[in-house]
Amino acid sequence: MSEFVALYGRMFLIGIAVAAPVGAMGVLCIQRTLSHGWRSGMATGLGVATADGIYAAFAAFGVSALSSVLVTWQTPLRLAGGVVLVVLGVRAALAPTRSCDAETPGTRDSGGAARLYASAVGLTLTNPMTIMAFGAIFAGAGLSAQPGAVSAAVATAGVASGSLAWWALLTTGVALARHAVGSRLLSGINIASGAIVALFGLVAIGSVFLG
Repeated sequence: MSEFVALYGRMFLIGIAVAAPVGAMGVLCIQRTLSHGWRSGMATGLGVATADGIYAAFAAFGVSALSSVLVTWQTPLRLAGGVVLVVLGVRAALAPTRSCDAETPGTRDSGGAARLYASAVGLTLTNPMTIMAFGAIFAGAGLSAQPGAVSAAVATAGVASGSLAWWALLTTGVALARHAVGSRLLSGINIASGAIVALFGLVAIGSVFLG
């Protein structure tokens, strides 16, 4: 049992390390939290953590064939993800910032949260090279292709929960800051974060045609 606890702890830290670098999904999570509140940001973070868990499972269970398929399709996936990021970024930058006193009504219901969650899962999964990164991380830690289903499941759970812990911390911090800043500054941050999300999308699209 102690070996599984130790394995979970190591993979929990790896999950945090994978999630912590600020990229397109990090900025999108921040923007959604600023614009709509904690629940929207958390739905986004949960979606990213789910995708991280899926990729971790691929690596832990040694699903190399699926990895090859994803790499083969990386160009259309990257293009699709880039286009979606541009659209989301532009919409976010142009949308008015909501009052900090309440969350956007449309995101309080489960349908709104489900849409944000699904979009985060899809956007994270559109980068097939992520699975290669997980494979490299697992191999470097001596944990790639776990020797048994239980070990693989524990490793997957550790990565997913570590990622989720990071997104919960980030979303909560941004939500608290959202209530502490003035509406004008909040609006400016929201516009800037939306522009950054769109820029990430343009970079992804450019890498398809220039790479």
